[in-house]
Parts: sequence; structure tokens; C-alpha cells
Amino acid sequence: MSSALLVMDVQRDIVDLADDGSGYLTRLRRAIDGARAANMPVIYVVIALRPGFPEVGTRNRALTAIARSGLYVEGAPGTEIHPEVAPLPGDVVITKRRASAFFGTDLDVVLRARGIDSLVLTGIATSAVVLSTLCQANDLDFGLTVLPDACLDLDPELHGALVGKLFPQWADVVAVDDWLAALTAR
Repeated sequence: MSSALLVMDVQRDIVDLADDGSGYLTRLRRAIDGARAANMPVIYVVIALRPGFPEVGTRNRALTAIARSGLYVEGAPGTEIHPEVAPLPGDVVITKRRASAFFGTDLDVVLRARGIDSLVLTGIATSAVVLSTLCQANDLDFGLTVLPDACLDLDPELHGALVGKLFPQWADVVAVDDWLAALTAR
């Protein structure tokens, strides 16, 4: 089984909104470094909406709220991947316009071209990109692992319910340190 680590929506504006001071970026950096040390591809996913928001329909409440806030406009500094976890030259960066990393992107093509059939999910927010990507990846028959302490949400209670009750139905839910220990034991 070939795996990839997905680092999703860890962008300047999103980190500024969600970072709870718990050392999230440090844990995520350790996961990224561990994946690289194990020769596991690290694939970044960002949300970036076009200026004027032509892809935002009025019935999509979440995206309409984002459009009203003016956040996540393609090319704006706040849409950049946070420098503490920035990609290396040659890393794949997928741009999405919806919650799921798969919807309307070439992520599935990139993964299948590389023979990747298992994903390790990280990102902000647990209740948005992580949940949506997990559901779609499950339907696409990927093997799945979620690193709950490398995911973050504005609502800690919702994060806990998702990683504690829902995600284990579809994925292995493993803390970063335990995942890293298993990677080095291979």
C-alpha cells in the first residue's frame, strides 16, 4: 500500500482564525517531516476562490459567508500556505473551490498516477475540509488515517465528536506521535 500525507487548508488566514495556541503547527510540522523521512509524498491542498467569486452559488451557505468576508481570494497573501509548514519545491499543491479536496480538482488523478491508495489526513477545519475529504476518499476506496492532533477546528467539541465517534467508522485515528513511531518501525 502506497500512502500520501495530505496537508489541507493550512493557510495564513485560516491558521490566524483557528490556531488555539496548543502547538498545532509544531505537531503538523513533525508529521510532515516524518512523512518526508519515510519517503511518503506530502500533498498540499488549498482553498482559493476567484476574484468576484463566480464559483459561489447563493445556496451554498458556507461559501457565501466566505465570499462576504472577502477571505480566500486567489492570489491574496492570506491564501498562502502557512510558512511554518510550507511546501518544498516539487511538492504538489492542489487548489480547490469547495470543502472536499477531491471535488472539482485533479487530486484523484494525481494520487492514482502515483499509485497512492492510502491517505493520511491533516488540516483545518476538522468539520470542513477534513470531514468532506474523508467522506469522499472513503467512497473512492482509499485506505484512510486521520491524525486528530494535526487537525484543528474552531469548535473543539465538534472536533472531538468527529475524531472520537464519526471518523473511526471510516479511518484509523492515530495521534501524530503514534503515527510517527509506526512509520519509523517499518
